Amino acid sequence: MIVILSGILYDATAMEFSYVKFVVYVPITHADSVREALAVSGAGKMGMYDSCSFSTKGVGRFKPMDGAKPFVGEVGKVEEVEEERIETVCSREDLARVMEAVLAAHPYEEPAIDVYPLLNLNG
Repeated sequence: MIVILSGILYDATAMEFSYVKFVVYVPITHADSVREALAVSGAGKMGMYDSCSFSTKGVGRFKPMDGAKPFVGEVGKVEEVEEERIETVCSREDLARVMEAVLAAHPYEEPAIDVYPLLNLNG
């Protein structure tokens, strides 16, 4: 796959990555505990800083299906919940530990989590 960054063509299949962008959506009521789990597990380290993250608030929507055990809402009914999108970075080496910590701190049985590789463009 070829990607264009700042007008330069890169072969993304040949790129390696050491860090990932970790994104998780969490009810506002549990955002602080998930942020703490991220920091304790090694996410959010940038230079001489730790616990770095960025959050935006929004509304999450979902409908639990038969067999679900929802933290909020009821089976068969669409639910809306005020949530935070928490973004941070972590090393690829720490990713499994970060994922485990977030899953332990998150109240949902199926949390929405996105992980994006951050390309090493400077060698």
